[in-house]
Amino acid sequence: MLTPQDEYNHTFDLLRQHHKWFQESIPLIASENIPSPAVREALITDFGNRYAEGWPGERVYAGCRFIDQVEFKCIELMKRLFNAEFIDVRPISGVVANLVVYTAFTEPGDTMMALSIPCGGHITTGKKELGGTAGAVRGLIVEYLPLDYKELNIDVEKAKNRIKELTSKNRAPKLVMFGASVFPFPHPVKELAEEIHSIGGTVGYDAAHVAGLIAGGQFQDPLREGADVVSLSTHKTFFGPQHGGVLSWEKYADKIKRATFPGMVSNHHLHAVAGLAIACAEMLEFGKEYTSQIVKNAKALGQALYERGFNVLAEHKGFTQSHVILIDITKYGDGGTIEETLEKANIIINRNLLPWDIKEGRHFMHPGGIRLGVSEVTRLGMKESEMDEIAEYIKRIIIDNEPLEKIKADVAEFRKNYQTVHYCFENSTEAYKYIKIR
Repeated sequence: MLTPQDEYNHTFDLLRQHHKWFQESIPLIASENIPSPAVREALITDFGNRYAEGWPGERVYAGCRFIDQVEFKCIELMKRLFNAEFIDVRPISGVVANLVVYTAFTEPGDTMMALSIPCGGHITTGKKELGGTAGAVRGLIVEYLPLDYKELNIDVEKAKNRIKELTSKNRAPKLVMFGASVFPFPHPVKELAEEIHSIGGTVGYDAAHVAGLIAGGQFQDPLREGADVVSLSTHKTFFGPQHGGVLSWEKYADKIKRATFPGMVSNHHLHAVAGLAIACAEMLEFGKEYTSQIVKNAKALGQALYERGFNVLAEHKGFTQSHVILIDITKYGDGGTIEETLEKANIIINRNLLPWDIKEGRHFMHPGGIRLGVSEVTRLGMKESEMDEIAEYIKRIIIDNEPLEKIKADVAEFRKNYQTVHYCFENSTEAYKYIKIR
């Protein structure tokens, strides 16, 4: 048995190994990003040791003089980014942000509509029998929005018919949640908002994946298209720390505030709020350029993989209008096996269910698809030409079956030129440098 000192040292050794690994890898997880050195600095401040229950200026705890100022600054910066009347930055994650929405706008037993998980929906919008947050935690009855498999988007007419059908059965949806964890194209909020509002429903929008793209003006603007409330996380296309938030209109402010505290959070990770304020300033300054490059890179990666023989979905639409592409990988294996193989060569992606996988008997551990996102490699300064190189590495692994150790070495050599964070005010510390403060 190791001594406590040995365990202590071993833990730090594992942390260092992780940093070194990511210095030599190509990170293509669509739900991840790399924060700037400035955000990392904020995360290690004393804010992380303090409590600040309640709304800034109305705290349960003393000692919040500077914490309140930073939180108000964060709120104001996010209002500028999203043109929102009301912002709550206290939810500690996207999951908690969705729970705030459910708590503020529904009651247990209400009907909610969202995409199913195989069609791109998130587990937070899942049914009770699947352990989904909406069903298992809030007690909502979840009905699915229909997806057009070819277009990789919600089918407007079928959705309208489904809403009418549920309403005729006295099960009118109290909440319809747009947004997804596979989100290549803007959702038809504008096309469906009037229908939802006409039956007394609330239009929600889970922007966890696309919040940065919205802030940068590269996607849709859900609040202007009819959304009543927008939930988000802050570390995907938005390049902040891991945290959450809710955007809405002033008329809903009180019910959202109360749902957040005391409903969903006590203390709310104040160091992350500070990091988010820093990231908001960076996004205001660099967001348009950064998010424009994300979309260019995603399209370029989709095209490069398609030209090399991969079945990248929605080719007729340019593959994507966001940070993410979806690939049917069944020609070469299953998503779980491909994910493991690529990781051995230091290319980090994730397996993903395709909309038709369950019907064809596939399981989430070994689905038919893989999902790739370009937010993090874009933050590292990569552009369209680098997307072509990444596609070639993936081809060499999956199609050409070249030795993984050879490609792993090539990937590490490729990464030597991409070790700093771009689209930020200061980047004197390398992106994945392990910083010792003991």
